[in-house]
Amino acid sequence: MKKTNPFAFVILIGVLSFFADFAYEGARSVAGPFLASLGAGAVVVSSIGGFGELLGYGISIISGPLAMRTRKYWGIAFVGYGIQLSAVPLLTFARTWPEAAGLIFLERIGRAIRNPPRDTMLSFAAKEIGYGWGFGVHEALDQAGALVGPLVVALILVAGHSYREAFAALTVPVVCVFILLGIARQVYPRPVKFDDTSTTLPSTSLPRVFWIYLIGAGLVAAGFADFALISYHLVRHVLHVPMLIPVVYSVAMAVSGGGSLLFGRLFDRFGLRVLLPLTLVSAAFAPLVFLGGFWVAIFGAAIWGLGIGVHESIIPAAVSTMVLPKQRAFAFGIFTGVYGAAWFAGSIVIGLLYGKSLVLMVLFCTVIQIAALPIFSWVARQSPAVNGTSR
Repeated sequence: MKKTNPFAFVILIGVLSFFADFAYEGARSVAGPFLASLGAGAVVVSSIGGFGELLGYGISIISGPLAMRTRKYWGIAFVGYGIQLSAVPLLTFARTWPEAAGLIFLERIGRAIRNPPRDTMLSFAAKEIGYGWGFGVHEALDQAGALVGPLVVALILVAGHSYREAFAALTVPVVCVFILLGIARQVYPRPVKFDDTSTTLPSTSLPRVFWIYLIGAGLVAAGFADFALISYHLVRHVLHVPMLIPVVYSVAMAVSGGGSLLFGRLFDRFGLRVLLPLTLVSAAFAPLVFLGGFWVAIFGAAIWGLGIGVHESIIPAAVSTMVLPKQRAFAFGIFTGVYGAAWFAGSIVIGLLYGKSLVLMVLFCTVIQIAALPIFSWVARQSPAVNGTSR
């Protein structure tokens, strides 16, 4: 493998992620209404979404260190994608909400297994082109799939087909993912060569700035509602038409994907400082979505998508600058595990508050995210590595 092809590697993994997101985000876009159609209530829907995120991030605590120790990045990624994407077409056969929840959890478990090795391989390539740009380009392609998938699901529903038929149709992008995985593994067997700066066994001792940063990221995660609850709310109180939910989700993903390109460039230029205004803006999603009317709620969903773009581009890019290359799989595993635990805890609180007072729920979502701003500000000042290249 030539060291001169890091951008080609990022593009290839991005196209792979396009089809992966096509499949599982297409399914997730209707998870809330599908669960509701099987008899699940608001607290159940929110808890399933939150626990799914806990699994989707938490198991990374195991897969990340495993990838670091074994350096079997491709092997672990294959296992993760296999578990994750097999769950999508199997939703076709779910007849009760516990069955559907089990498959949703299985999809998230697969995500947790494949994310640390995938992100670590991306970080190796991103060293040559800029961490923000590398993760941003990947996220843009990733979110393009997250836009197309829900739109395809919406078209299937508009055509009069059922949720189950939509899940079955998502088998096509699943097959594409495994074809691209095989190609990527063959062409780039050792992505570590992009950034192979050390041959020693990596240490598990991570810098203090990483742990402080993790606290701030956890606060943001705790205040970020899962789309399952957002879609539940929109169907019950705003849109009243389930088939429009995938369209709303696609709008959010379009904002996320487009924003991630800009955010990545800004991060490489100005460092973690760009996270301050972006966190403040994305925190506004809660009052807009849950307290606004039709168009305000749609705008709020777009702001929610902007927040997802921040979560998926700048936040992991910053981790890459804080730790040594050989520590990244371990760092990504720990980071995403704690991040997921915070998301789950926040989702439980959000779900409970949703049933009692929308105003209190909105306050919780907004205030806890804003509480992360002083932490991000401190990290930006303390760590020159995340301060960008502005002059």
